[in-house]
Amino acid sequence: MAGRKKLIILLLVLCAGAALGFRFYGQEEEADSDALLIYGNVDIREVQLAFYATGRIEKLLVDEGDTVEKGQLVAELDPSRYRHEVARLKGEAAAQRQLLERLEAGSRPQEKKEARAAVKAAEARLTLARITLKRMQELSKTKFVPRQKLDEAQSSFRATEAELESAREKLSLVLEGPRREDIKRARQQLAALEAALALVREQLQDTRLYSPSAGIIQNRILEPGAMAFPSKPVFSLALTEPLWIRAYIPEPELGKVEKGMKVEVTTDSFPGKKYRGWVGFISPVAEFTPKAVQTTELRTRLVYRARCFVCNSNGELRLGMPVTVKVLTDEPLVEAAEGFCR
Repeated sequence: MAGRKKLIILLLVLCAGAALGFRFYGQEEEADSDALLIYGNVDIREVQLAFYATGRIEKLLVDEGDTVEKGQLVAELDPSRYRHEVARLKGEAAAQRQLLERLEAGSRPQEKKEARAAVKAAEARLTLARITLKRMQELSKTKFVPRQKLDEAQSSFRATEAELESAREKLSLVLEGPRREDIKRARQQLAALEAALALVREQLQDTRLYSPSAGIIQNRILEPGAMAFPSKPVFSLALTEPLWIRAYIPEPELGKVEKGMKVEVTTDSFPGKKYRGWVGFISPVAEFTPKAVQTTELRTRLVYRARCFVCNSNGELRLGMPVTVKVLTDEPLVEAAEGFCR
């Protein structure tokens, strides 16, 4: 009899505990049901890395799965063609620069002295030719010299006059210096050569491929020895900074979500682990629920795409991974993203 009473008391205690447990679980379920949950995936964002220059690939410094930093060198082309072109244009630009300096400096003192001496020599010859012509004219009156000698003296005098005029023109040109048009042309030719040299130097720099952002090498498309072109990617880079969650807010819940609200992200791959983040963007345009197969009810349900930034310091969240996002509507908004994930 006593044993039966103990059994009854034990059953009553167990029933009471079960009732309390169900009540607590129901309250917890009710509390969780009040939380705003949205669903999505870790956003996949890729960058196709390609050389801006054309050439044969000499080195690939990373492989699939490698983590790279922003500005890290990942590949190189054979630079020999571009180096030779740089050397050639440097020589041409140096020669043109010397020509321009010579034109801008004008005539040298020795050239001016030589031109003045040529004028004086022409003047002396002209004086002699004038004296000879005058003597021949006087002698021709007495008919002691033939007419041919007089003609030769006249021709020599006119030729000497022309030589003097030419010497004076040369002196004027030497004193005046090069034409402004010639100097301007030489200056423009030098500018064109320097521009071509700058372009080839930039092309030489383009034989080195750098990562534009931090990320993970997803695909290694080309191999050393292959020809690279700007339209042909070498690597496919998956961006990891910042890590985005693409989630969707049902239209009736849109008024509860605001840009800057904190979120907690969970995934089936790491049960019980939460990742901090915040809502960074809410699309102003509605769209239908993005599912391949939709029921009649889902096809008429509108959602708004949201982008949530999430802290992923351990690299556990992978691109494309499905996640659940809990929006913490009661916490203060995130004012600045800097330092949030530290």
